[in-house]
Amino acid sequence: MNNSQRKLRLLIDEIMKINDRKTMENFLLGLLTPQEIMELPTRIEIVKLLKKGIPQVQIAKKLGIGVATVTRGSTEIKKGRFINIK
Repeated sequence: MNNSQRKLRLLIDEIMKINDRKTMENFLLGLLTPQEIMELPTRIEIVKLLKKGIPQVQIAKKLGIGVATVTRGSTEIKKGRFINIK
């Protein structure tokens, strides 16, 4: 296991310890910058719209983001990620 994988596992372990909304909110507010907090829901929305079959250019325009950001979401879906997001 490389250093990147170990760090990801540590993050996952800490997140999985959280079992209520307020604790998760405090964790995320302490961990992420305000900009990062704004970006994560947008990325989730990208995945949802892609899964609905919305064209990438239309998603980018609707969300006010670059097509490359949408393409990255599409690439990750093709890798089998985001199976829990509908």
